[in-house]
Amino acid sequence: MNPTFSIAEVSERTGLSYDTIRYYEKIGLLPPAKRKENGQREYDKLDLDRFTFVTHLKRTHMPLKEIERYMVFSSEQNYEGCYNVLYEQKLKIESEMAEMHATLGIMNYKLDHFQDMIKRSGLGGN
Repeated sequence: MNPTFSIAEVSERTGLSYDTIRYYEKIGLLPPAKRKENGQREYDKLDLDRFTFVTHLKRTHMPLKEIERYMVFSSEQNYEGCYNVLYEQKLKIESEMAEMHATLGIMNYKLDHFQDMIKRSGLGGN
């Protein structure tokens, strides 16, 4: 028998709150959870993997509408659609990373400058 997970276990493994999990189901981002006889939500490994992937996409600041678009393509087995959505996001991530790298370079330059100024002023403790 395949393992199943409660909403608490999905929350713990993904970092998503119960409300966020319910919201994602409500807006159709993910299919509605199966229910146990007592009415509690029950998720399988595929559900958990989907929540985990959505969490990763959210970390890249991908809008929910784009994640929804990806999930629709995925459920339709539209592989070209899936590829295009992820490729567009990959390009955005690479652009943001390049900007952050440039900013980090400027910060490092400034930090080195201030470190030199501190040493020259005799406040560096050395």
